[in-house]
Amino acid sequence: MTRMDGVAEVLSVSQVNRSVKNLIETNLDNLWILGEIASWTRASSGHCYFTLKDESSQIRCVMFKSDVSKLPVDPDIGMVVRIFGSLGLYEPRGEYQVTARSLLDEGGEGIWRIAVEKLRKKLQGEGLLDRERKKPLPESINTVGVVTSLGGAALYDILKVIERRSPWTEVIIRDVRVQGDKAVGEISEGVKILSESGLVDVLIVARGGGSMEDLWAFNEESVVRSISSSAVPVISAVGHEIDTTLADLVADVRAPTPSAGAEMAVKDREMLKDQLEMKMESILLCMKGLLAGLRIQMDKANTQFVGFENVIVDPIRQSIGRTADELESGMQTVMAGARKDVANVASVMNALSPLSTLTRGYALPRNPQGKILKKVEDMPAGTRFSLKVANGVVGCESLGGEVSD
Repeated sequence: MTRMDGVAEVLSVSQVNRSVKNLIETNLDNLWILGEIASWTRASSGHCYFTLKDESSQIRCVMFKSDVSKLPVDPDIGMVVRIFGSLGLYEPRGEYQVTARSLLDEGGEGIWRIAVEKLRKKLQGEGLLDRERKKPLPESINTVGVVTSLGGAALYDILKVIERRSPWTEVIIRDVRVQGDKAVGEISEGVKILSESGLVDVLIVARGGGSMEDLWAFNEESVVRSISSSAVPVISAVGHEIDTTLADLVADVRAPTPSAGAEMAVKDREMLKDQLEMKMESILLCMKGLLAGLRIQMDKANTQFVGFENVIVDPIRQSIGRTADELESGMQTVMAGARKDVANVASVMNALSPLSTLTRGYALPRNPQGKILKKVEDMPAGTRFSLKVANGVVGCESLGGEVSD
């Protein structure tokens, strides 16, 4: 640079660097850069410093802690990645660098898959993926625990299936985030609390579909370990059929969808009625077989008393025949009555179903220990309690009330 008087202007190093910095940051917008990871260093501050290179050049890069936290794992040296960020100049050293705000491998989800594979091998080495350690679902399930978001479609699908197949089954819901920074801690805690509560027979951990990044909470180690250490069997119903997470691999049962998870948890009432019918028919056939066997034995005995049948055998045979006919007729009457009782019981159970009652506009208040609150005296002002409604549970606090005569 030259001054007005023709004498060259002398600039300090800092002035030069500041001018270059302004030039770079003013004239170059945010950009994507493709290159190979040549070095990667994670500082104690949490920031990461790395170098990108191609066949003939390299460039220094920095990714600050807040953006690094979004990565599932540090990229490997030699991995080809795309970074998005802005160019700048670090004035103290006069070096220009890229401040990266996101980093993707060239395959799109490869860095996420690398993280999954590393943890999968670790869990496999500990035996947590072995089929032998998986717990079978109970033959009889009275209460189902669900760990998912109250506002998600997954919960709606689960409740709809349970209401249709087994309306007498009670459902206890633990509301958690299923995506984002806080999801991992909430899901882990929800699984632990419900599994150790002694209130549920089986757990369903559920979420709707999404990308690998959307479902990432179900690949985190703390969530996976909480599922593996659950005191009750766990059904993983995360995503759609094509989605697979580490939660699916470590759970006792993997369901392709939340609806399928609910179907696995409870038996269909129509199927139970059919099974009962089959058992009753089987009993009837057995009785008929016994009676036929008695008749055959009497016929054999008859041949041993030729000439005496009119005196001894015929009266006995006639008596046994009448008894057999009466027994068969009685069995038919008992079976018909049993079928009617089964139908009546099913109808009453459906009418008394808590879920059925709640869908008609009623709600069920309970204190934190699970006791049903029936009177005003049970809920003085300031009392915290939960209100179970048709599709979930609402936290409430009493403002006090008056006793009516």
